[in-house]
Parts: sequence; structure tokens; C-alpha cells
Amino acid sequence: MGGARVRSGAPMVGEAGVPGNGAGPGLFPGMWSCGGRRRRRILGAVFLVLMAAVVVRRYYPCLPVVSEACGDEVLQRLNFTDMVPVRMRGRVLGLQAKNGQFLLEERPFRILGGSLHYFRIPREYWEDRLMKMKACGLNTVTTYVPWNLHEAIRGKFDFSGNLDLQAFIKMAEEVGLWVILRPGPYICSEWDLGGLPSWLLQDPEMQLRTTYRGFTEAVDSYFDHLIPQVVSLQYKYGGPIIAVQVENEYGSYAQDPSYMTYIKMALTSRKIVEMLMTSDNHDGLASGTVEGALATINFQKLDAAIMVFLNADQHKMPKMVMEYWTGWFDSWGELHHVFDADVMVQTVAKVIKMGASINLYMFHGGTNFGFLNGAQHFNEYKATITSYDYDAILTESGDYTPKFFKLRQFFTDILGGPLPEPPVISSKASYGAILMQQYVSLWEVLPSLVKPVRSENPVNMENLPVNDGNGQAFGYTLYETILPQGGALHTHDHIRDRAQMFLNKRYFGLLDYSTQELTIPDGQGYRQLQLLVENCGRVNYGEHLNDQRKGLIGDISLNKTPLRNFKIYNLEMKPSFMESLRGFTPWSAVPDSAVGPAFFRGTLQVQHLPRDTFLKLEGWEKGVVFVNGQNLGRYWNIGPQETLFLPGTWLQEGHNEIIIFEEHAAGRIIQSTDLPFLGKIQYVS
Repeated sequence: MGGARVRSGAPMVGEAGVPGNGAGPGLFPGMWSCGGRRRRRILGAVFLVLMAAVVVRRYYPCLPVVSEACGDEVLQRLNFTDMVPVRMRGRVLGLQAKNGQFLLEERPFRILGGSLHYFRIPREYWEDRLMKMKACGLNTVTTYVPWNLHEAIRGKFDFSGNLDLQAFIKMAEEVGLWVILRPGPYICSEWDLGGLPSWLLQDPEMQLRTTYRGFTEAVDSYFDHLIPQVVSLQYKYGGPIIAVQVENEYGSYAQDPSYMTYIKMALTSRKIVEMLMTSDNHDGLASGTVEGALATINFQKLDAAIMVFLNADQHKMPKMVMEYWTGWFDSWGELHHVFDADVMVQTVAKVIKMGASINLYMFHGGTNFGFLNGAQHFNEYKATITSYDYDAILTESGDYTPKFFKLRQFFTDILGGPLPEPPVISSKASYGAILMQQYVSLWEVLPSLVKPVRSENPVNMENLPVNDGNGQAFGYTLYETILPQGGALHTHDHIRDRAQMFLNKRYFGLLDYSTQELTIPDGQGYRQLQLLVENCGRVNYGEHLNDQRKGLIGDISLNKTPLRNFKIYNLEMKPSFMESLRGFTPWSAVPDSAVGPAFFRGTLQVQHLPRDTFLKLEGWEKGVVFVNGQNLGRYWNIGPQETLFLPGTWLQEGHNEIIIFEEHAAGRIIQSTDLPFLGKIQYVS
């Protein structure tokens, strides 16, 4: 590393005119001519300063130099310009921890990282986002690995296309970034079930994130396929992976004291040889660590006590902030969270001045495309929105923010060499109003496109005999049965998460966590009851992971008698379903008073090279948008999010088909705009 910077004109000990050794008046001229009391006071102050320096150096041995002459803190230069994957030849030692700092091949090294997730970004944009990270001054990218995408069907593994993890890691290496891999199996990440596949919940006794045999057998099978994908990409084998995380934030869960040891062994026994790390917030540090792995910390507000706590547990080990939260995620029905750019950069600077390494979570958030958003459930259930913009360093669509330029300036000031020029941002398109011209009711579609499951009792999504025995993972499930009479319908809190209620296909009410009872009016003869139940997203954090079965998870009753004899329709809306829907014959013109549940179809015309755009659904209530078969995600008029990101790489010149599944109240047009709107702002304090 380069020398520390000091303010111009401030002499240092040892320079001309300021003697630097020997007792007596050289260091503090005039001190010794003072009276005894003054001498004692000054000596006492000097002693306290020296003792403070000893304490600080003990806890933070990599602290930058402080200029005593001017009283200003001076940030030490960090020079890692030649410490990039392509230049590190003859590798032997890998990332090491010695005397309070990281070393790469015995050279001091600081991790300046940023998180982005390959699975939240169209593959065509990976390189752009990574180059912007490099241009900001970072040297490391961290990413989670989503088990529920790589093994969506038990025993069938997918590492292709947008899930080509090897290609992503190699691209990071080419850009000049090191990689910290966070393979889980649990990742949190505001992602459905924290990245765990829903088919695990078919086992009624399942205990996720423990050494329960049903869970460890599934993890072992997954790791048998995942880890060989990355072994050769580790640093010691010539690749860019310098560290691997053992699970994620286990201290906040901590249901099994043997679990972290099991995960660590699951990694090392499969030839993971790089430095291991754990990651927890302050409350989870005490129970989230494992012997042989460096404990790291997650936070947004810096408290010096956190670092002292880390040091007490890991004396003379480097300090690492694995997640410094640059913003925050949003939930439906709330406001859009924004975190002040200046406060963020000031905190980053403080962490660097402490001698610690840091990873910015998120550098670029991306999008929860499809039905893959997670949820929180503490006092009440709250689903995460489609956008994962996170108020991060780059926007959801990859544009620069003030945070980017402030961080780039900060890193320019402290790094030894010039930073790469930031890539030019892609222009966004406003394609105008798109008229929805065709319409088909869900009730018309069902008989032709979905074969129902018949069951005496209600069956939850995960245990439906569909998808080669893997159950239904996402989307909607329709339950249909016969009512002999009217009366009080009660759910007993067995609806997960939200159900529209229909009598003979006519809407009459909504049931969810807060509304669990409806009165069904009396009528003549038997009537059909339909419950269109939406899985709004499984909880990704907290103690409710084992309770995330969706659909109807138990009996519902009419006048205290459980309903029986169901026809159950799987409406996961997979690509095969959407393909069949496109060829469905009785599409008709949109009526003046069209309501859902129904599908609406229109065409987006692109005259020239397709560009990114945003779809605004003003006048629509709640549903999902598909463009050329790609599921953009959910919209909901309760906000905060008002636009859906449509990547230009998913468009083509000419005709682009848009299909909207609207649950209730439909509009007639949607608007393509070149600006996103994520809702009214709430500042994160």
C-alpha cells in the first residue's frame, strides 16, 4: 500500500526543525520550562493519547495514519491496481488472514466488494453491470446462488442460459473482479423461501436449515452438482473465487448447533479450498459462526461497538463488512425506501479508515422477475415488490445514481491508479400507449388448458400431484367445490396468502390473513364456490420458514362443517401454459366493462433497435405481465411500485406480444415510458 496523505505544510516527526528522538525539549519545545502542575497535566494528556493509540492499534492494526500536527484524520492510500485476476500468476497461498489484515500471496489486500445477482439480471447485461462495478473502484463481486432456480425440479439441475454460474464468474474475472461466492443453501436475499426449493415442503416433518435427514440429503445432492461447477474457478486453481460463504445469517435462525459444522464440511469435502466466511448482523454474531470460518458483519448504521465485538471473538483477524446495506427493499402497500447518498459514502469511508474490508449490498439490485419475490412475516405478512432496485448504487435498469459518482470519487481519491471510464448508459425508450385488444376470461380457459386434480380434502400447492411429483411452486391455485346452502364461511387462517372468492364465477369477496370470514347469502339449489388463491411470496427471513406451504393449507368450513370434494387447478403460468394460451381459439374483443380474473392481449410495436422501457399499468388493479412469454412480475395498485422494468433484450423489432393476467379490475391500455416510478419516498434513517 502507498503512504498516507497529510495536509500540505504540516511537518511530521523526524522532519527538519522537528527532532524526532531523544528526551528533553526537542519534541515539545517550551514544555519543560512550565511549572510542575502544567508539566504533569501535559504528561498525563500525552500518556492518555499514547494509551488510546495502543488500544486503537490493538483493535484496528490497519488503521490509517492520523496527523497529530493538524488534528485531521488522513486516509491511507490503497494500491491494488496490479492485484487483479489476470495478473496474479504463480498462485499458491490464496486469501489469508494475518495480523489483522487480508493477504493475497503475502501482499496486503483489502476487499472492496459489491453485490449483484446474476439471476436478477438478464444475461445480456451481466458484463455491463460488472464493468460499472469496476469503474466505481470496486475489486470484488459477491453473489448468491439460488437453489430453487438451479434445482426447480428435484434431481434436475439447470446451469444454462441465465443460470450459467460458470459463465458469470468467468466474466467477472475478465472484467478484473475477484469473486466471493455465497452458495447457501439458504440465501435470504428477499427471494422466495430464501432460495430454498418449495418441494422440500412436501415433507410434513421438514425442518429447514437443520441437520434433519430429509434436508441434509437434499443439500448433499444439490452440492454434489453445484460445487463441481465452481471448484476449478477457485483462486488456487487459477480462478477468481477468493472466498466462499458458509450458509447465510444463521445466527438469526440458529435452530441446530450442529448445522453450521455440517455445511462447512459439505463445502470442504467437495474441494472448496478457499477462505471460508460467515455473515450475520450484530444480534446473530454470537450463534452464527463456525470454527474455521472468518466471521463477518452486516449493517447499515455503523456502531464502533460492532467492530470491538468482532475483535473480541476474532483477535488479530481482519474485519469484514459482508453486507453494508446501501438502501433497502420495499413491500407492497408501503413506501419506497431511499437511503441518503452522503451518509452512505461517509459510512463507507469510516469502515475503510478502520482498516476493514467492505461489500456493498446491493451494488445493483435488479428485478424479482416472475413470482420469485420473497416476503416478511413478523407482526404481519408483507410481500416484497417486483422491483429489487433497493436504492442501490445502480438503478434497477443499470443506470448510474448519485451514489455511484460519489463512491467513484471517494475510491479515486484513495486508490493508487486511475479507474476505468464508466460505460455509457443505455438509452431508454418510450413506446407510448399500448391498447389491449383481446380478452379471454379465466373461466373460459380452464376446461381446455388445465386438468384439475380431484381431492376429498384441500391440498396445499406444494403437495399437488403435478410437475412430475414436485408440486406447484408459484403462482395461483383455484379450488372449486359445491355449496349446499349459505351461511358463515370461515378459513381458520388456512389461506396462503390471498383468495378471491366467487359464487358461480361471480366475485363476492376477499379472504387473507386479516379477513378470515365471509357471509355467503342463501340461494336456491347447489352453487359452485371458487377460491382463487395467490401465493404472494414465501417468507425469506425469520422463524417461519417451515410454515411456508401455500394455497389452502387446511380445512375451510361453512357453518362449522369442513368443505369437501374439491377440484383443484394449478395456475403456475409456466411457459408451456402461456404457449397454449397464445394459441387458444376464443380470444375476443375486450368488452367495455371487462373484469378479471381474465387474460388481456395487446401488441407493442418496436420500429428500430429494441431498448429498455418501463410499463405503467394505470387503471389496472392487480396481476402479472408477460412479454413475449417472459414473466415481468407482479403489479398492484396499492404501490409503491407503479412501473415494471422491461429489458430491451426481451424485445424484438416488430411485433411484441403482451399478455396481462388481471385478477379484478382491468384497464384498456398500458403505457410504455422511459422513466421508472417506484413510488412515494420514505427515507431510511
